[in-house]
Amino acid sequence: MLYVPRGLLQATEDHLKREFPKEGVGLWAGRREVERVIPLPNVHPNPLSGYLAEPLALLKVLRELEREGLELLAIYHSHPRGPAFPSPADLKEARWRVPYVIFGTDGFRAFLLPEGREVEIVVL
Repeated sequence: MLYVPRGLLQATEDHLKREFPKEGVGLWAGRREVERVIPLPNVHPNPLSGYLAEPLALLKVLRELEREGLELLAIYHSHPRGPAFPSPADLKEARWRVPYVIFGTDGFRAFLLPEGREVEIVVL
């Protein structure tokens, strides 16, 4: 289960709107609940239909989170022209054992990938 304060959910949505029409990507970090929204550069060769967090920026953020005692709670990205459901590429490229939160044209949902099990999101 993911716990996210309404204001941080709005910050995430604002980030993804700024990235439109490209897919946006970022991290949710915290302890028990989301405390930080961390947008990352999308360096995918075709950012209109895919995402790839810039590796050095990702590494820097993960080190920073560790120093601050925060955990990576989720990875988020957008499907600007599709549903909040894992694409075949999302399933194939899933590497992290945290929920993937997908923001689509029909709202947002979280999944453990690649198995596809949905994770409940509680907005605080």
